[in-house]
Formats: sequence, structure tokens, C-alpha cells
Amino acid sequence: SENWQRPKKEVDLLMGLLQRSLKKESPELARNNIRVRFIGDMSAFSDALAEQIQKTELETAHNTGLNLAIALNYGGRWDITQAARQIAQEVEQGTLTLQQIDENVMAKHVCLADVPDPDLFIRTGGEYRISNYLLWQLAYTELYFTPVYWPDFRREQFLEALAEFPKRQRRFGLTGEQASRKNFA
Repeated sequence: SENWQRPKKEVDLLMGLLQRSLKKESPELARNNIRVRFIGDMSAFSDALAEQIQKTELETAHNTGLNLAIALNYGGRWDITQAARQIAQEVEQGTLTLQQIDENVMAKHVCLADVPDPDLFIRTGGEYRISNYLLWQLAYTELYFTPVYWPDFRREQFLEALAEFPKRQRRFGLTGEQASRKNFA
């Protein structure tokens, strides 16, 4: 969502590229049984791009293979704010009480609520931050950073990231000793 602050020429170029790519790739995604979903605030896009986004989602909505989530005009803070608004509305309507609000309720209202939290987050381009992306969902995700920029990120780099993943000790709040005992129990 912060990317709107980039130069207008760059933003326009990226939006045009996105629209052309969706138009070109949507039939292939549909043929390969891939369901495409978009998360974020779609209200800022041109009518033509918004229509292409909607068309892509509709063309792939019934696919049962891989789920591909594309974040557009998305920010983790926006996501959490939207979830809080939805919860507040439910409280206001009387369908939810303040006492019922917990992590599970919040998790059901953020984007991608129906998808497990990511196990691995790969950040390209040499940046060592998550840049307001999936703030709620990345709580226990393993982070992998690479200096390779996205356009140059290939199978080789993807396999390197995957090879690093099993070397991590996923503790989910436990100490290293507790996690080791749990993994061998």
C-alpha cells in the first residue's frame, strides 16, 4: 500500500504490466486448476484493472488445485484494521461480545483467514524487513532473505530457500530445549 508513494510513471508502468499479465496468464492459471485470489484494497485501481482482477478471480474461483494469493494495495496494518472494524461491527450488531474476542476471532477476520499461516517467507531484493506484509500471519513464519531481485529470482534461488528451511528450529514460543523434546517425543 505504501508503494503508491513511488513516482507516478513507475506506478502506471506497474499497473499496466499487472493488467497485461493477468489478461495473458489467467487462461493458463485456469487450465492448471489454480485458484487466484487478490487481497488488499481494490478501490484505488482503474476500472479496467479492477475488471481484469474480478475476471481472473471468477475464471479461477472453482479451481481446486493450488491457491495463489496476490496482494495488491495491501498492507498488514490495513489488514488488521479491517479485521478490527469487522469485529467491532459484529459487537455493535450483538452477534459477538467483547468477552468472545480473542486471537482466534481476530484470525478469522484477517485476509487469508481460510489459509494456514505461511511456513516460509522469502524476501527478495536484499531488504531485511517484512515491509508491512502479512503482519498477523507471519508471527511464527521462518524468514529467508536473498539479495536477488524478484525479476531475477529463479528456481535455483527458490531451491536454496527451501534447503535452508529444514535447518531452522521451529519453536513456536518454546525454548530450544523444549522444542527439541517435543520434536523427538
